[in-house]
Amino acid sequence: MTLEIALVLVILGVALALFISEVIRMDLVALLVLSALALTGLVSPTEALSGFSNAAVVTVWAMFILSDGLTRTGIADILGRRVMRIAGQGEIPLIVTIMLIAGGLSAFMNNIGVAALMLPVVVDIAKRTEIPPSRLLMPLAFGSLLGGLTTLIGTPPNLLISGALAESGFQPFGMFEFAPVGLGVLLAGVVFIAFVGRLMLPRRESAGASKQRSQRNLRAQYGLQERTFVMQVPAGSVLVGKTLAESRISSAAGLLVIALERHNRVETLPSRTTTLQAGDKLLVQGRLDRFDEMRRWSDLVIEREAPLLKEMMSGKIAMAEVTVARNSPLAKEPLHHAEFRRRFGTNVLAIRRKDLIRRENLTYVPIREGDKLLLQGSDQALAELERSPEFDDIRPVTEEDLTDTYRLQERIFVVRVPRDSGLGGSTLGQSRLGDAFDFRLLATFREGELQVMPEPDELILGGDLLVIQGRSEDLDVLVGLQELTVPDGMPANLNVFESDRLGTLEVTLAPHSPLADMQVSEINFREKYELELVAIWRSGKAIRSSLDQMKLRLGDGLLLVGPRQKLALLSDDPDLLVLTPINAPPTDTRRAPLAGLIMLAVVGSVLAGLLPISVAAIVGASAMILTGCLNMEQAYRAIDWRAVFLIAGMLPLGIAMHQTGTAEFLAGKVMAGLGDMGPWPVIAGLYLVTAMATMIIPTAVLVVLMSPIVLSASAEMGIQPHTAMMAVAMAASASFTSPISHPANILVMGPGGYRFSDYIRLGVPLTLVVFFVVMILLPVFWPLTAVE
Repeated sequence: MTLEIALVLVILGVALALFISEVIRMDLVALLVLSALALTGLVSPTEALSGFSNAAVVTVWAMFILSDGLTRTGIADILGRRVMRIAGQGEIPLIVTIMLIAGGLSAFMNNIGVAALMLPVVVDIAKRTEIPPSRLLMPLAFGSLLGGLTTLIGTPPNLLISGALAESGFQPFGMFEFAPVGLGVLLAGVVFIAFVGRLMLPRRESAGASKQRSQRNLRAQYGLQERTFVMQVPAGSVLVGKTLAESRISSAAGLLVIALERHNRVETLPSRTTTLQAGDKLLVQGRLDRFDEMRRWSDLVIEREAPLLKEMMSGKIAMAEVTVARNSPLAKEPLHHAEFRRRFGTNVLAIRRKDLIRRENLTYVPIREGDKLLLQGSDQALAELERSPEFDDIRPVTEEDLTDTYRLQERIFVVRVPRDSGLGGSTLGQSRLGDAFDFRLLATFREGELQVMPEPDELILGGDLLVIQGRSEDLDVLVGLQELTVPDGMPANLNVFESDRLGTLEVTLAPHSPLADMQVSEINFREKYELELVAIWRSGKAIRSSLDQMKLRLGDGLLLVGPRQKLALLSDDPDLLVLTPINAPPTDTRRAPLAGLIMLAVVGSVLAGLLPISVAAIVGASAMILTGCLNMEQAYRAIDWRAVFLIAGMLPLGIAMHQTGTAEFLAGKVMAGLGDMGPWPVIAGLYLVTAMATMIIPTAVLVVLMSPIVLSASAEMGIQPHTAMMAVAMAASASFTSPISHPANILVMGPGGYRFSDYIRLGVPLTLVVFFVVMILLPVFWPLTAVE
């Protein structure tokens, strides 16, 4: 093994570890690989950047635009809905029809786009036929993947495999040279799932899988009806004159105010700046038991011996300013006081970001790299922070810093827990008081003993004195929450769902949506969409509590509440896919024939040998924009830039593997284990390695890595590489065994109510079926030929 081979293997190993661990985004990993190869001299600067001009990469992004043009003009939707009518209501005919339509569209469109396009159609069919979506949506995803195996442009791995052949001096694959094997695999996969695999599919209701397409059933499925109740503001309440935000009804009690009735007039989704008046009735959604538990904290009584206890605490609590380190796990995460206290033993009093200082409502501020946190804790806890990788530049804070920079006034008060209070046995960490009111428990005084900086889970007992940092006037708000009454029954005016003042809508995140991995509190659905997120469907169950602290994932089902005209606008939102449309505007299909002709021209020019596929795709994409099938902004949004940078960044690694002899080295290892058995066992082994690797490695990256190895192994066996390359292309695109194997699998996970095990249960047998079909068809259509 030479030094160059060792360097390539190290870069390859680190890249694979980063892909599997997902510590860094995959596209960034690819760019780091490109940089490492250039800096080490394993490839020239021109070769390092060659991926961005690679014909396969150009074709991939151009096909994204062509696919989106077909979607926006409605041609795919028209085809899908019309053919669906033929299938009837039987489960087997529906599975066959769904998979064949998805497969047929995926032959010429991006398979993720096909799955996204047909998802609402299939969910609607499931509701009308009373078949659980879990019986239809996984066949949809797998059908779109199988269809991509049938043409050169069906999936990026096919393009990359063909490009690798061309760059090595071999004849690349033609447009339909994948079809003989790919169609056989598609038909075998459809037959297997329709007659055998469907028995492995779960019969599970998703969030929107009610037997009737009614708003009431949708709310019942998400469990909203049993968590909706009315509260009334009594005359003389402390809350009268305060805004909804100041009342802390949402932040402290975790309740969502859906409507407000005043003088027989109803305001739906009232603003946080709405001022409360005596007699107001609030329709809220949330847990009444959690609200009642929070109201018990109004039992606290302010004491007047704060100076004595403060003197006892002096010298035991210090303050320091720390800087959030680069690449700290805390970055981009909202602050959770109890968790921060539990982890670091300190309180966060303020966040300073350049000239902006935040002292209140810190729980809604996502922490960023370089933020300066004002911390309070014991000397020992602050000293331990110096060894923490999450922080840099830890320094003590002076009185001048507190008054001049942070303007943090002394806000320490003492409260007493009555001996007969129901608070006995509670903890401040379990409540939302720390996040809602910025209360910090500094010490407890019990039976003459002072405990400084107790743990968040420290039990509070009757008779305790609590030293709290915060605003004592916020205790008045707690008293106001205690004064709220919960009348029996639902006033007719507040039955806003039955009166159609408000509607509910189920959506899921679109593929490559920027909302994925974002905290709900960061998105702020109220300001962004003028809607409220009331529940999330994940892993087969509805989540309705503490939504603001959750991160959205691809595959989540989201239940939104708001005015129907606002809900209808989501049909045009590129970040969301609507599963239960409300008066969705019809798609403008006037340009559908034109889009179809453009796609036929692209395919025809390639078949006739007039243009290479990359040039034909660019011409077709430009024609789509020029004729108004989509505009330029929509074209930019249609391109999955992460996939483009991922492929372009990893292609130089394939060049390095070939030029340094790494591919020959790895191929030699393969041949040492399987070479004596003959070419077909070697091809089968390469297929199985590729198929297993799809569970952890992006398919495009996998093809880039496997291509030079397959080419070297074929050369060593003295055969043309097309047969083995075809096998690897089929294996890379058959990503069935886990939801993370392909975005199409993730897309249907939430709406179908699937669990990880469901993909393994059906995906593994289907992978074996595809393997055997490929190994049977390859000798027929791609027999081994010797190198001339």
